[in-house]
Amino acid sequence: MHTSLKHLILSLIKKIEKLGTSREIRVIGRLEKILLPSLSKFTLDAKIDTGAYTSSLHCHNLELFKVKDRQWVKFYVLDPSHPEYDDTPFESPVYKIKNIRSSNGIISERVIIKQNVLFCGEKNKIQLSLSNRSDMKFPVLIGRRFLSGKYIVDVSKKFLYK
Repeated sequence: MHTSLKHLILSLIKKIEKLGTSREIRVIGRLEKILLPSLSKFTLDAKIDTGAYTSSLHCHNLELFKVKDRQWVKFYVLDPSHPEYDDTPFESPVYKIKNIRSSNGIISERVIIKQNVLFCGEKNKIQLSLSNRSDMKFPVLIGRRFLSGKYIVDVSKKFLYK
């Protein structure tokens, strides 16, 4: 990391600590492991993308259904060709359905769910858009909505927390 950028980051962290914030801002790499305990028994590789607002999870065969007037979604995480695929259907309440612009500029309607997550040694809640990421190298994309106020990304590093 460039020395002046490193000093700027350290200075920013110290200023935040002086403000009395109880939350520590952590430095993470451009790739990290993530555990979604309700959706997988394995940690998944996640690409950190500060250009994306919403985080995204690769899944397929989405089916919307209702339970007592509330919308739910059934889906399968990963692809059958993925080494950690286990052909288990998952169900989750739908948090919302939202139009999201992909990296190639195409807008599509996506289901958003909320899940508990273990990321960089911390338990959090994350909003995930369910999408087909089969053309992408990583099954999870972490966007800035989740990162904001909690993490700073050092793009020269990866897998700082395992």
